[in-house]
Amino acid sequence: MNTSATRQLREALEGEVGAYGVTLPAAALEGLSKYYELLNAWNSRVHLVAPCSPREFATRHVLESLLLLKYLPQDARVAEVGAGAGLPMLPCLIVRPDLRAVLIEASQKKAVFLREALNRTATSQQGTVIAERFENVTVPAVDFVTCRALERFEEMLPLLLEWAPAKATLLLFGGKRLAPRIESLGFTRAAELIPQSKGRFLFRVDKP
Repeated sequence: MNTSATRQLREALEGEVGAYGVTLPAAALEGLSKYYELLNAWNSRVHLVAPCSPREFATRHVLESLLLLKYLPQDARVAEVGAGAGLPMLPCLIVRPDLRAVLIEASQKKAVFLREALNRTATSQQGTVIAERFENVTVPAVDFVTCRALERFEEMLPLLLEWAPAKATLLLFGGKRLAPRIESLGFTRAAELIPQSKGRFLFRVDKP
């Protein structure tokens, strides 16, 4: 455990949280710290995120992920596609114990990490991990689908939109190019510019 890095993470979270419109009680900070320590321990063996400072991890990964919370009502059920390191849903589960999520990740090694992270952060009752490509998974009973780091995202977007349940809301992280791609597929979207970003957005797409 790198106590200096963890301290820097917590300081950054507490210092920057206001810009992202969320609050972090003490229990959430403790859970996010445990998640960060576990991810650092695994990252050299299983590439989960690009190397970054504790402050960058706090803003670029944790606080950006928590932007989802304003879109998720009480007791929301969410499917995360291409869960990887558990971003965005693991921070959301840590902060909001009412949420339930299905984390879909094709990599077996990353799926093992996700299960360990759920256990370590006391969110194992909130999340289920499925180690499979999303297109091979029976669509879970959820009202929201989120995706932050799906490989070949623009290419896979038509399949993801088709796979998502009817009436579901998709919450997708991406750059400017994702907007015309969504519209070219016949969907309308709303876009929120991510704080401290010039060209990254959180897109909301409501599936009919």
